[in-house]
Amino acid sequence: MMCSASAPALATDAGQPAPGLALPDARGSVVTLDKLRGQVVYVDFWASWCGPCRRSFPWMNEMQQKYGEKGLAIVAVNVDKKRADADKFLAQLPASFPVVFDEAGTSPAAFGVKGMPTSYLIDARGNVVVVERGFLEGSRGELEERIKALLASR
Repeated sequence: MMCSASAPALATDAGQPAPGLALPDARGSVVTLDKLRGQVVYVDFWASWCGPCRRSFPWMNEMQQKYGEKGLAIVAVNVDKKRADADKFLAQLPASFPVVFDEAGTSPAAFGVKGMPTSYLIDARGNVVVVERGFLEGSRGELEERIKALLASR
């Protein structure tokens, strides 16, 4: 299931290089995809009003715990217009991975996000391998297998 958002004209698909990303976290430190090159990266676009996002956070916490030390980096990009909405969500569902904030909405536009959540699995060379639109309970196992395979091949 996916919550809809405004649809940009272009979309980043599997096989393409990931667009650049440089956004602040809660402490003001900037997280960039360039600094994560060499790791397998899972970029998740989410919003506080998105129901499926509530189910994706526990799974991302689990993946971070299992594979973080093996080279997986998860970055959750919040697109709420009001930071307080994101903070309320995170108080209920804390993240064990970096959360960055894009109130202006420039990164979802660069990636071609059409709804929340949308996630991009990026290999160690910076190429998009999987685009997941929505958070589908049935595809979690397959996605975890892709993460393990990418970690093994980096």
